[in-house]
Amino acid sequence: MIYVYIITVVLLWGYALLIGYYNSGWKKEPVQAAPGSFQPVTSISVIIPARNEEENIGTCLQAVIAQNYPASLLEIVVVDDHSSDRTADIVRQAAPAGIRLLQMQALPGNGAHNAPKKRAIEAGIDKAGGTLIVTTDADCMAGKNWLRQLAWTHEETGAQMVAGPVVMTPGKGWLTAFETLDFISLQGITAAAAAHNSHSMCNGANLAYTKTAFRQVNGFEGIDHIASGDDMLLMQKIARAFPGQVRYAKSKEAIVETRPATGIRAFLRQRIRWASKARFYREPALKAVLLLVYLCNFSLLLAIVAAFFSVNAIFPALLLLLLKTAVEWVFMWKVAVFFNRAALMPLFPLFQPLHILYTVAAGTFSQFGRYEWKGRKLN
Repeated sequence: MIYVYIITVVLLWGYALLIGYYNSGWKKEPVQAAPGSFQPVTSISVIIPARNEEENIGTCLQAVIAQNYPASLLEIVVVDDHSSDRTADIVRQAAPAGIRLLQMQALPGNGAHNAPKKRAIEAGIDKAGGTLIVTTDADCMAGKNWLRQLAWTHEETGAQMVAGPVVMTPGKGWLTAFETLDFISLQGITAAAAAHNSHSMCNGANLAYTKTAFRQVNGFEGIDHIASGDDMLLMQKIARAFPGQVRYAKSKEAIVETRPATGIRAFLRQRIRWASKARFYREPALKAVLLLVYLCNFSLLLAIVAAFFSVNAIFPALLLLLLKTAVEWVFMWKVAVFFNRAALMPLFPLFQPLHILYTVAAGTFSQFGRYEWKGRKLN
């Protein structure tokens, strides 16, 4: 076991350097807000792919309709992806407010596809008239200045793509708290990576890119066979085509809330789906980061397992867990404060063993086999 401990310490040292790098990136990008005098000139098309979202789509649309953005510069397109519930009916009821409904089953070439969400987004973009495409999910909700902030970031920086902040809707129970902390850690890394102009990360629940950039990289061509990755894989294409023109809207006004997964099984399916695109990443830096994180957590898991079989292994395991928590704490605290989730931080050390186990499990199972999403079996 001594070799496992030595390897784990070495990996933790590398991990500490990585977290330090993210911490400097987070500090580098100040929290911003569009000035009150800002008058947007960018036309925006909000694309919302939806499949069996009758419980959420109404609330989502209300938030988009209520945006503090010139009506003449805004269009809202909901793409119904073969829903079998009342999703389309609810969207039709909102049509007088300027909502446009596209139904995939009514469009040509709507047969089975391994990346249905990409196809739905692409269908929406084909019909969109806006200069800036903004995607969100049907279970998301945004504040009234969301689009205004994204437009300001785009106009102020000239960015071809803007990643926006996303947070879990507050809820009860340990799983929601665990999901929230895990999710905001990814958001902190997203902001830090953008500030350093290094590896690309984002979330399709809050993402903006110019229609010109989307067309110039040929949309999802080359990644359209991959079930996941309508966000990060597209970002990598745009980042390669437009170096230095990918930004993060680090603004509380730009935060979008998304619902947490309902239950452990749904959570694991979601995270495995997210991790499944990792084998298609083309950025060496991102691959190296993911490998370091996986190996660090795997070695920590071995130390935890050993503690169940030997009393002598308990103290080293606890010490290693303490070191990992200490390495992450300062960065996580700053991110949690930004997202107004600092009240959850006392739970952060307690979740460490669970987080290590889930990270290894999701990273392992995502690299082979199939997963289920919205009632579909995808590769």
